[in-house]
Amino acid sequence: MTTDIQRKASDFHWFRRLWHFLGVMAMAALYWPRSQPQALILALWISAVLVGMDLLRLFIPPLNKQLTFLFRPFLRTCEVHRLTAASSMLVGVTLIVALFPKNVVLLSLLMLGIADPIAAVFGIRFGKDRLIGSKTLQGSIAAFLVCTLICLGYFSYFHLFNDRLLLASLLGGCIGAVAELVPVFKCDDNLTFPIISSTLIYGMFYLFGAL
Repeated sequence: MTTDIQRKASDFHWFRRLWHFLGVMAMAALYWPRSQPQALILALWISAVLVGMDLLRLFIPPLNKQLTFLFRPFLRTCEVHRLTAASSMLVGVTLIVALFPKNVVLLSLLMLGIADPIAAVFGIRFGKDRLIGSKTLQGSIAAFLVCTLICLGYFSYFHLFNDRLLLASLLGGCIGAVAELVPVFKCDDNLTFPIISSTLIYGMFYLFGAL
């Protein structure tokens, strides 16, 4: 019989976490040197191709079989016959690139790429106290701590909020934890995380006069 420890170890999906991290960091690297219009055009093209392929495989069983075999280390079983989390993430990232300024988008991408998978791992490994759905207090605490550190480094590097660095970083940590925790209907959190975090970060930037 599979033990709880063995089951939890299999639930980590290490390849998936690494794929998530590398994919989001690649998006941030592509976005960094470009203007907002250039980045939006690139995001639209990439999303059109990859999401289009993801949709197409659902209607062509042989293609679906080949692609799911090729990408099986990165897929959940439930994604074999529905759109993948990667498609949700691409749509979410494209939306924030279209709607928010660069400093907001970059911070949101760092949170999405680093804090979201760490929170998931901590939630699986140490999660005992359920908050909403499968999300746990321990996962949310991990998201808060990681996002606080990300904000501290980000604000220091770009010389933002120098007179209220700790406050802004803690607030950023809260934003990351909320974005990771709060469900929006039954939408994939790879879609909702960047939208919620970018909206709240934009509000914080506006409130503190950084826009």
